[in-house]
Amino acid sequence: LTRIYGLAFNTKEELDAYITQQEEAKKRDHRKIGKEMGLFVFSELVGPGLPLWTPKGTIMRELLNDYVWELRKAKGYQKVCIPHITKKELYETSGHWAKYAEDLFKIETRENHLYAMKPMNCPHHTQIFDSEPRSYRDMPQRYAETTMVYRDEQSGELSGLSRVLSITQDDAHVFCRENQIEEEAMAIWDIIEKFYGTFGFKLEVRFSRHDPSTPDKYMGGKEVWAKAEGALENLMKQRGVKWIDGMGEAAFYGPKIDFISKDAIGRVLRVATIQLDFNQPKNFGLVCTNEKGEKEQVVMIHAAIMGSIERFMSTLIEHLAGVFPVWLSPVQVSIIPVREEHEEEAIKILKVLQSEFIRVEKISGNESLGKRIHKAKGMNTPYTILLGDKEKESGTLTIEKRDGSKDTKTLEEFLSQITTEIKNRS
Repeated sequence: LTRIYGLAFNTKEELDAYITQQEEAKKRDHRKIGKEMGLFVFSELVGPGLPLWTPKGTIMRELLNDYVWELRKAKGYQKVCIPHITKKELYETSGHWAKYAEDLFKIETRENHLYAMKPMNCPHHTQIFDSEPRSYRDMPQRYAETTMVYRDEQSGELSGLSRVLSITQDDAHVFCRENQIEEEAMAIWDIIEKFYGTFGFKLEVRFSRHDPSTPDKYMGGKEVWAKAEGALENLMKQRGVKWIDGMGEAAFYGPKIDFISKDAIGRVLRVATIQLDFNQPKNFGLVCTNEKGEKEQVVMIHAAIMGSIERFMSTLIEHLAGVFPVWLSPVQVSIIPVREEHEEEAIKILKVLQSEFIRVEKISGNESLGKRIHKAKGMNTPYTILLGDKEKESGTLTIEKRDGSKDTKTLEEFLSQITTEIKNRS
């Protein structure tokens, strides 16, 4: 009786809808589907909150990250790379140590120097920007990096991929002038809409600003916050969107535009963010030389598209119930030879598909044909090729989609179809 939870609803219809949602959520649980599809595992020896990605799960992670990079590269981003630890002084300067010292994994060296496993990347990226003098002609500088960060969460807070100790961020930071904020933030907004639209997410916007009644929670003075929030509010007006007021939801260093969506069963999600930061550039003394030859403080825009690959994967698995589009499926085609005498032909087809970079597996063995087909369906494989006497004699393939429908095509026709789907991310 120490802690009791209860839910109340205005109508029985609302209660029934909630019960249905909870039942569907159990079926879609990413921990269940991820195990069935062999995407990731956890180990008691490694520790809770530290997922280990299998080859199939790693394929998906890399495809998602490549897609984000493709969108960023088109907007002029450059990749950078930083170490996983840092001296305490970096986070003291950024302001993170005062706020989050208890959440950091700390390392003491043999020479008694205190280091920390990085819980975020932005302070490191400031040092790349500050490594050489910058002119207004060099602005903006757009850095992108996908890397792990580490946060000392309590064991009771850990949950599958949704809450972990090692967090893979598809992180990016733009260092720009104040008159470049709108153009750079608009470009990030374009990327977010394109990426989430690919998976059918409809986005709403929350303006996460500071709460003036609790100034101690934030870094920087009133004028800085007024300038930063004014810039984001003007951006949303230029974009022509309605937004939800999120007073008190700002990061300690600056306001945010948070993108909110719902998954397939109606659960509300925060999926991406654009954060505007005047304070860290000031703390680190980040400047560029303007047209008048004067030092001008730069502005920093934080933008993670997936945010955390782990959390996004948990969201995507549950949103799609493991039925991934062809381009993202870890196995795109399963080949099932009906009997032993069909193995040779199955291997030939497998090699042709592999030569065209199709992810394909052959399901053979002593199990019955029905069990092998069931195995392919359990993996949510988009296409299963059944290869028996009829197919061997006719030179055509019987292709079964995961929805149960069947078609007959030549290998060349099937290759043309699947490569088009992959190219179009369908």
